Amino acid sequence: MVGENKQKKIQRKHVRVIFSLLSIIVLTYVSVSLISGRPLGFAWFSNFSASRNAVNVADELFFDVGRDRVFADLDGAIAAVGALGIQSLDYAGNELLRDTFRMYSPAIRSINSRAIAFDIGGTSVRVFNADRVLSAVETDGAIISASLNRNGWFAVNTQESSGLRGVVTVYNNSGTAVFRVNLGSGYAFSSIISNDNRNLAVLNLTGEGSRVTLYQGLNQSELDSEFVFPDELILDLHFLSGGDLLAVSTNALIVLDRNGVSRELFDYSDKRLGGFIISDRDIILHLLDYGVGHSGRLVRLNDSGNVQAELEVNRELRSMSFDDGSFAVLWSDGVSLYDNNFNERLVPDEVLTAGVSRILSLGSGIALLTGDHSILAVRAQD
Repeated sequence: MVGENKQKKIQRKHVRVIFSLLSIIVLTYVSVSLISGRPLGFAWFSNFSASRNAVNVADELFFDVGRDRVFADLDGAIAAVGALGIQSLDYAGNELLRDTFRMYSPAIRSINSRAIAFDIGGTSVRVFNADRVLSAVETDGAIISASLNRNGWFAVNTQESSGLRGVVTVYNNSGTAVFRVNLGSGYAFSSIISNDNRNLAVLNLTGEGSRVTLYQGLNQSELDSEFVFPDELILDLHFLSGGDLLAVSTNALIVLDRNGVSRELFDYSDKRLGGFIISDRDIILHLLDYGVGHSGRLVRLNDSGNVQAELEVNRELRSMSFDDGSFAVLWSDGVSLYDNNFNERLVPDEVLTAGVSRILSLGSGIALLTGDHSILAVRAQD
């Protein structure tokens, strides 16, 4: 019996090691693709949205910031990040900003009129708006990911050269480091700061699964709440308007409150998560049927987990974006524009999608198709 128990312990240890290694590979792949906006073969795109006035955008925009370009909307301008730095153009195509520096794996995240650009595996970080660099930081360790809140505060996750230990550094909107967390173990996948600049949530991967830690007040290095999800992959975190934390896993949406209590908001464990979008008021999920090709559905939820709209789909979805009640989808064979109830709007028949990797909704029935060399505008015609 003793020998049998010992063998079971060894088997469990092997399972944890395998889970850890596979999860690191998966999360690293997801991290690069999700944050940089590169295609994964499914729509791992977190998109923030806010109300805006009607927009007027040129038919085509051209950028020249080197290879590996990725794009973001700045509410009145489009930002491009590439191997040669950052560039922004207004919707008419006029250059507003250029900052030249070297990046090897450029990535970008935006919220309202600000964006954070960073070099995955490198050390360069820039926070900027349409016409000005607001903060420039060079990190000590290799960058894993970074995030930005509405006030311009940002968090950067780096990896120590000695192993998988992660460091999370919080910067204020002047680019001054104000808080730092050293993780004793695990892989620091991502972190986010609440919009009141008071709380930090950190997602890291351990040998047992995913772990989310919440630091309240940003005045001590000791965590206030910890959530452990054995053998579960948490993919993303987002602060809800009420202050609770939303965790997106491969099986469900989970709400984590400040008292250390978690509850399931919406379960989709019988489906395969193809992609998701989280905004202030809406959550959109692309849920695929297992083993049935591209068959599945799009679901829009409010932040209480109630279904607001659904759409059955049976096409390969490459990218999706939501902004101000307008939903845009890039399929493998075309483009669709919808309102927030998934009523389809009329688009030109001649829209070309060859070489297009991502779609960005600007609201008002307008979306941008981003490719290797330029951006094309698509407009609803109804």
